[in-house]
Amino acid sequence: MTLAARLPDRPPVVAVVAFDGISPFHLSVPCLVFGEDYAGGGVPRFDLRVCAAEPCTLRTTAGFTIGAPHGLDAIDEADIVIVPSWRDAHQTPHDALLASLRAAHARGALMVGLCLGAFVLAAAGVLDGRPATTHWAWAETFARRYPSIRVDAAVLYVDDGDVLTSAGTAASLDCCLHLLRRRCGARAANYVARRLVVPPHRQGNQAQFVEQPVGVDARDDRLSTLLEWAQQNLAESHSLDSLAERALMSRRTFTRRFKLATGTTVGAWLLAARLARAQQLLETTTDSIDGIAEAAGFGSAVSLRQHFAEAFKTSPSNYRREFRGT
Repeated sequence: MTLAARLPDRPPVVAVVAFDGISPFHLSVPCLVFGEDYAGGGVPRFDLRVCAAEPCTLRTTAGFTIGAPHGLDAIDEADIVIVPSWRDAHQTPHDALLASLRAAHARGALMVGLCLGAFVLAAAGVLDGRPATTHWAWAETFARRYPSIRVDAAVLYVDDGDVLTSAGTAASLDCCLHLLRRRCGARAANYVARRLVVPPHRQGNQAQFVEQPVGVDARDDRLSTLLEWAQQNLAESHSLDSLAERALMSRRTFTRRFKLATGTTVGAWLLAARLARAQQLLETTTDSIDGIAEAAGFGSAVSLRQHFAEAFKTSPSNYRREFRGT
């Protein structure tokens, strides 16, 4: 049953934890995604509540202070609890905050740890036995301190159902947009992304609904043009040789420039592009699985289901039900 079905009479409550020494950027990310009025784009309203982890005027890393209108009691009613990047990976959060997070998780709230906010969720025991990520520079520390957590430092964020964690800085925005996309559908997330002038959906092939970038360096015009064409013609058969020929390059030169520009191989890029196209069609159309498999270049529904399950640990049909929005 969806959150909207359970709670038809009020918008979902999103509690964002603020604390002394917080980064203004990390605090602003969930506020921009869930706290603005995007009604013109068909985005439903959320009841955003910034709650202070400490009963004091909160200093930011930028030198100014903020006053949060709510205390930790706001977490008690929250449907989604977001912890922005924690102030110090070596400092354990105080007991009152950890107790509030444990209680929220136990009653079924969706928990999100952005960047070093993953350390806070881990200290509360919310991540025990789960996959998670955090800022790459602190990933080894994170893994040593919490050995029961399966840490993946290579991804932008990890969605483990009722708990999400993100890597550093801009990945926090990716994670929040992903959550909005999961909660409200692709159109709503795309609208907010356009308002924020950021990519709406960075695709990848790690664990369930985890994204990482597969873009191309805009300075390489020839490759940019080629890959734009390939993305518009995914139903066709493509190979390293056929793309190199179209780019008027030797196989060796094309391979080298492709890796420099995209950070990945031709095969991995094509698979990610086809998965992204399949996701888009699943989210925005009623096309059959067979039709989507053909349009995305998988050739058959069997091939689509196999690659989809390997990438996202779910089936295309289940993905469609989850991501069409409520």
